[in-house]
Amino acid sequence: MSDSAATTAATAADFAGGPPLARDAIRRLPGSKIREVANAGMGLNDVLAFWFGEPDLVTPAFIREAAKTALDAGDTFYRHNLGLPELRACLSEYASRLHGRVDVDRIAVTSSGVNALMLAGQLLLSPGDEVVAVVPLWPNVTEIPRILGANVTRVPLHIDPATQRWTLDLDRLLAAITRSTRMVIVNSPSNPTGWVMPREQMAALLEHCRRAGVWILSDEAYERLVFDGSLQAPSMLDLAGPEDRLIVANTFSKSWQMTGWRLGWLVVPPTLLDDLAKLIEFNTSCAPGFVQQAGIVAVRDGESVVRSFVDELCRRRDALVGALRAIPGLEVGEPEGAMYAFFRVDGQRDSLALAKALVRERGLGLAPGIAFGAEGEGFLRWCFAKPAELLVDGAARLRTHLGR
Repeated sequence: MSDSAATTAATAADFAGGPPLARDAIRRLPGSKIREVANAGMGLNDVLAFWFGEPDLVTPAFIREAAKTALDAGDTFYRHNLGLPELRACLSEYASRLHGRVDVDRIAVTSSGVNALMLAGQLLLSPGDEVVAVVPLWPNVTEIPRILGANVTRVPLHIDPATQRWTLDLDRLLAAITRSTRMVIVNSPSNPTGWVMPREQMAALLEHCRRAGVWILSDEAYERLVFDGSLQAPSMLDLAGPEDRLIVANTFSKSWQMTGWRLGWLVVPPTLLDDLAKLIEFNTSCAPGFVQQAGIVAVRDGESVVRSFVDELCRRRDALVGALRAIPGLEVGEPEGAMYAFFRVDGQRDSLALAKALVRERGLGLAPGIAFGAEGEGFLRWCFAKPAELLVDGAARLRTHLGR
């Protein structure tokens, strides 16, 4: 046998040792337990689905028409990596109106909010880096660092017994930030808890991270969905300058009812923009032009949409919380923001089994608390961005199930 033939045979033998597999970090990723419950409900009749974070409202017609017009005009080509100049200018004006001056050289358009989060991680995280995250949290946010080889330290929120509201032990968070910490992740308003980080805690965290040279990734997808009468939740952008080590991720999905459009944006220091443009090229190249045209009219003309949506969400929240508080054995706080009630079921230690039983036996689709980390075990998440009559019907089904 010739040398080349022997080498080929040896190589083939090496590959014959096992099946082709993804790398270990990907194989270790947990599957979505929310999807697991949803799959258990597929094909069943009369299921009330409150498991996904999505409103029942169709994207407003004027936003849809903008995309149709762009498509009819032939807007089907590649666009700038960082987004259409018109959309970036609109987002700069929008963010400046809410938070003070945010120049266009800090804004990049992304192909969804979760794409924005992944890009932020890819910009800053290397294998072995340490990340601190405030939890419970939508699992995509904590798994992105792990996909990139970073390690995640979890700092849990806790419930104030007097108010039944979620709160943050700021001293515990600051103590978790060490010399090895590269990034702190905060999501406020929070999915799943509805917690809103107070401005004074944001200021203390920002100042601490400035001294330590630590980045903050602030996921502000729900910034407009707050129920205290204000126009937006406190934001890191209210406090930080363009030189701070801060990245803010946002999305069109929630405020303008555009979940299926997959459009988001990042606010970054200007010094990151060129590298971010390169990174977008190697991910998605650009967001679709006709989708960005819809984004332009949403930001420019959609303020009434946001405000009416918040008013409707507040009514729905109150209907659900009132119905749940009438059920014995539940601990239900009043969420300050976002679109979720995250409540504890007395005596439950397996939220996934409970959620599956609810969908099979009662046609009630809720997300298990364990989907958001071990800190959520014993809880259920209920998206209340649905009609009030369905929320009340669902609460009656839950009461029947728990009262067996």
